[in-house]
Amino acid sequence: MVFLHALNRGEALFARRLQPQSSHLFTYLCMGPHQLHKIVDDIYSYSCSSYPHFQKPCLFHSAASPSVECLHEQIESPDSVKKPRDDEKRRQDPTNVFKKWGCSESDISRIFERRPSLRKTDIHVLQSKLQILSELGIESSDLVKMIHCRPRLLNSKINVMLNERVNYLESLFGSRELLAKAFVRNPSLLTYDFHNKMKPAVAMYESLGLSREDLIFMLLSRPTLIPRTTLDEEKIEYIRKTGVSKDSKMYKHVVSLLGISRIETIREKVVNLGKYGIPENKVYGLIGRSPFLLTLSVDNVQRHMTFILATMKLPATVLLQCPFLLYASLESVLRPRFRVACKIEDMGLFPEVKGPSLLRALRMSEKRFISAFITCHPESVVEELMAEYRNAKCVRRLAESSKKVSNKGFPF
Repeated sequence: MVFLHALNRGEALFARRLQPQSSHLFTYLCMGPHQLHKIVDDIYSYSCSSYPHFQKPCLFHSAASPSVECLHEQIESPDSVKKPRDDEKRRQDPTNVFKKWGCSESDISRIFERRPSLRKTDIHVLQSKLQILSELGIESSDLVKMIHCRPRLLNSKINVMLNERVNYLESLFGSRELLAKAFVRNPSLLTYDFHNKMKPAVAMYESLGLSREDLIFMLLSRPTLIPRTTLDEEKIEYIRKTGVSKDSKMYKHVVSLLGISRIETIREKVVNLGKYGIPENKVYGLIGRSPFLLTLSVDNVQRHMTFILATMKLPATVLLQCPFLLYASLESVLRPRFRVACKIEDMGLFPEVKGPSLLRALRMSEKRFISAFITCHPESVVEELMAEYRNAKCVRRLAESSKKVSNKGFPF
């Protein structure tokens, strides 16, 4: 079929050049293969003698008009289009590139599961990017963590301004080993806009008085610090209101949390605590002593404050001395231990869990709490108190199982 198609295409060409002879030559198309070979040879020899430029078959060799030499090849070898060899396919498989780089089968499967498009990536581009990671001190086990956090890492242009970026970060972190740890913790350090995002953010925190050690700690503990940082005059005023000095251990947390938070979010959380009778200046002072209050949602704070005020009958100002009450789990710490304290009081047991002892009991580990307030009593009482404690811990928040949890980017 390929031969007949080629002759049909070539008939128009030869008909123009061999006007009287073409009709006689193509009457033998119905003959056998040996006669067809002879026809093609006659056509080629006549054309070469009459038209010297026809000796260059490349002039006529195209998808529309194949040359006579191509006709011979198609007659003699109909399977002229060869399939790629299996060994060549294996050499071009990204899986082998990862294996040579040191990844195990488990690592490769996890990488492909997280980023399926890497199965079809260009192996030369992939090799060059893996070579860059090797020079930065990244190992195969680290690559799996980096791809899990940033699936598009190997599809990004990590070679853009690489030397300038690495030199700057190495001078910031102080050593290549710590820099490699930072890359594993936050692979986006290789892809952030260097001049418009990374350098301005670092310079902004340095201008607020953060030391290099504090800045390194925050970059490692909060990977989204650079892209989320926005500081203006209003946020700087909030930092002043907290009253935290630059020498305080909490200063780096106050600056970073206010830096990555939106103005609307800060206002909302301050107003939420003010609804329970805490003055605004006291709220900022509380944030200065316990800046992680900014990581708690408004809903979580409201649920805790409702329990503290309505059930435990404690004043709202207790938070100024005991901010841990907002961090403790309501379902597994506050409610079960308060119910045990009420049970001990109803049974007239000693020691009672009241006032300061109640606050101490809420801060204890579970093992210490059980030892101090439950197992210290006679065995018959222990069983009743443990039953009360277990039943209280079994109570879960309404519709908690149907709540949709959405994790975006890196967690705090």
